[in-house]
Amino acid sequence: MAARKKTSSTRGRTISKNKRAKGKLAPGAEARGLDASQIAVAIDSPEVAELAALVREAGGAPIGAYHEPMGGRPLMLACLPLAAVQPTPFQRDLSPTHAKRLAEKIGETAAFLDPLIVVRGEDGKLWTPNGRHRLAAAKVLGLRQITALISPDEALAYRILALNTEKAHNLRDRSLEVIRMARSLARRQKGGSESERAAEFESAELLTLGVVYERSSRFAGGAYSAFLKKVDRFSEKPLSASLREREAYAARLLDIDAQVRKIIAGLQQRGFKSPYLRNYVVARINPVRFHKAKKGDTKPPMPLAQALTRMAAAARTFKLESVSNADLAWVAVGAAAQD
Repeated sequence: MAARKKTSSTRGRTISKNKRAKGKLAPGAEARGLDASQIAVAIDSPEVAELAALVREAGGAPIGAYHEPMGGRPLMLACLPLAAVQPTPFQRDLSPTHAKRLAEKIGETAAFLDPLIVVRGEDGKLWTPNGRHRLAAAKVLGLRQITALISPDEALAYRILALNTEKAHNLRDRSLEVIRMARSLARRQKGGSESERAAEFESAELLTLGVVYERSSRFAGGAYSAFLKKVDRFSEKPLSASLREREAYAARLLDIDAQVRKIIAGLQQRGFKSPYLRNYVVARINPVRFHKAKKGDTKPPMPLAQALTRMAAAARTFKLESVSNADLAWVAVGAAAQD
């Protein structure tokens, strides 16, 4: 018995070690970035002199400067008056509830520890692409100055969405931010296409959904997301032209959703009360619901315009009597699995 217990105990220790080993993150194969001797930058250095002047002109105070250790870009840590900093115009809408809660927690700790990321925007303005709620919280607290990490790279304002973890973006937030970003770029730049901005826009369907959310803030985008992911792709056309196309796609999608709402009302009159009615109906009229993409295949099963045409036709010819409780039960199981 003693030997058996010892074996069991040894096995337990072995399993525990294996679990710890699996939980570790493997380091990169090659070292990247700067050495410590390359990090520091003097405030009076020519490469940050323009940033220092911008800070002082805004009524702030430069604190220090350094080369960002991964890419080597010069950055400046500074204090800025709250009135000198504005959120990017294409950023998601402010949540007053979140801002008030954030202000309360900052007030409790009596310390504002997270600097805003700030870039120089249009007309020399100072923009924060990912600090809108911290900026609002600072105003609630009545702060005179706020710490900021300032980058001379204006393009950072359009690449920050992927790094924004301050408040989790839902589908509506992400879509609205992406379409606002696209409209801003279309106004500022001649030429350039969606495909050239794929890293900033993240996913093509967010552009289409962004236009829809602009028109209908309560649109149930989650029900259509899987459909759009299969058929929506970034355009090679100039942004101004591709955005006009997306306006038309959004209008057609809203027309389809209006028909879906009628179908849902009809099903409810027949006694169906499932919370998954919209998901079920959209899945039924989705013309690419059975398409499975092959690994490495980026070509859509059909163009978005064609898919919307087929979806609209399927919505118009939807037969209420074909729906059963068993069908809805399968949709509920699938939705639960996704959650």
